[in-house]
Amino acid sequence: MRDHKGNPESAQTLERGLRLLRLLADGHRGRTPTELAQELGLSRPIVYRLLTTLQNEGFARRDAEGRAHLGFGVLALARAVQPLLRAAALPALRRLAEETGATAHLTAAEGDEGLAIAVVEPTWTDMHVAYREGSRHPLTRGAAGLAILALREGRTDYQVTEGQLQEGARGIAAPLPGLPWLEASVGIVTFGPIDTATLGPRVVRTAIELREALS
Repeated sequence: MRDHKGNPESAQTLERGLRLLRLLADGHRGRTPTELAQELGLSRPIVYRLLTTLQNEGFARRDAEGRAHLGFGVLALARAVQPLLRAAALPALRRLAEETGATAHLTAAEGDEGLAIAVVEPTWTDMHVAYREGSRHPLTRGAAGLAILALREGRTDYQVTEGQLQEGARGIAAPLPGLPWLEASVGIVTFGPIDTATLGPRVVRTAIELREALS
């Protein structure tokens, strides 16, 4: 059986399933099957079948009220993507670190935490902030996390913090816009004085550069 575009029905089902996953990933709230059907323009029986398949594979789950959420199976996919993200981000982060003399990083959201995916330290400074890849922190603390929270509100402005994650450390971070599959930010952190008027726009440019590289 083929749809009106001449594509096999299996391809159409896959497309619908991927659209459903994107909806579940958007907005950080559960949706009822009725809401999903309305947003996808599909019948409820089709949505129920898609949800059942995704639940069986661990990519969707239902809460006690019957609302659908992303399943924990997506975490395995996310872990597989992390090395690819790191490889794609390193050239831009290296330029940012060398130009600013600060430690540059790419941080991605995992629930309510930020995870440092890639970190590059400048090679020419006498002292810089040591920031370990794999480090986690609440999104409510530090410029990287606040930039991700700003992205959730539809804002792309850079964020500036001081001493929230490490005493004496100052940070600037900007969200990566336009990537529905990724909530992340690019930032720098340093112990020295920070010229936000100059470095803020520089961090934003790196975020845009990375967005284009990952699109």
